[in-house]
Amino acid sequence: MSLEDEFRKCMTKISPISDMTFKELMAITTFETYEKGATFVKTKKRSSKEFMLLDGISKSYVHNLKGESVTISFFLEGKFITPSFNREIEGTSNVNLMAMTNIRLAVMDSAKFEEILIKRNDLKTFGNEVLQDELAQKINKEIGLASLTARERLLNFRKKYHQLENIIPHSDIASYLGITNVTLSRLRKDLKNT
Repeated sequence: MSLEDEFRKCMTKISPISDMTFKELMAITTFETYEKGATFVKTKKRSSKEFMLLDGISKSYVHNLKGESVTISFFLEGKFITPSFNREIEGTSNVNLMAMTNIRLAVMDSAKFEEILIKRNDLKTFGNEVLQDELAQKINKEIGLASLTARERLLNFRKKYHQLENIIPHSDIASYLGITNVTLSRLRKDLKNT
């Protein structure tokens, strides 16, 4: 399957778009690959781009006041990574985006993407689906951090991201769940024995 076909398939899984809209998107799209561990968007740097993850696993993260990495979100193949207007403040990124595995991306200039979005209702619907999904994930994560035990958060993580636990570093999972690596290790051991 060509990169163009993969891109179209990923877009359509989120929301159908017309041939004309896709043709306009292809005119502003390039494809990029990054190796595992590469940070392709950095905080306090300009990055007015939109990203569709065609293959692999990515994450968004920040550094806390102690300089420790805190995982905000995970993105699996076929997902639109957080839109630029949600991850930028005054034109610079407020999060880092990193490849957790080797990844392939469809990359679009944000301003040009927005021009197409303004005139194409099918792309507006696509954008609304992306935003609703992102909002739901953030709210569910916040509610989980506030009201669930660490064990319940891990079980929810396993339901949502069942394939990740044996692929990505456990430190990233612990950070995402708001627990320490030691706590995660203990929980995994306890759950294995039940």
